[in-house]
Amino acid sequence: MISALDVSTSALVAQRIRLNTISGNIANISTLQDEDGNATPYEPRYTIFETDENLVAAGGAPGVRVASVETDDKEPLYRYQPEHPLAIQEGEWKGYVAYPNINLNEQFVDALSATRTYEANIGVMEISKNISRQSLSILA
Repeated sequence: MISALDVSTSALVAQRIRLNTISGNIANISTLQDEDGNATPYEPRYTIFETDENLVAAGGAPGVRVASVETDDKEPLYRYQPEHPLAIQEGEWKGYVAYPNINLNEQFVDALSATRTYEANIGVMEISKNISRQSLSILA
């Protein structure tokens, strides 16, 4: 029964990291500069999950872990704003400002999916605890 709780806990941790990544994308939807002040738009991030063979529940169900948080290499969105202080000064995109290529609807759907998965794993943990409690009451 403990391994079932460990598997659900691993999923909770993975979904928390996914939600943090999504919230970072939403928070930086208008970020046009990097940490050094260069006119580089924020690059959206996404999580990569993998199975965790170290956590296996009864029946062989493995746990999950975050393999990495990757940056998305999509082309930025360009908006023509020649008066903007961060407008590109030369080349093909002269007069354009590069904005992060973040689809807010996709981020909201991903956040909803992560939240539902988180809630489902909490439900699994509650059921596992109730089964353990009832088993102990029968034995006592």
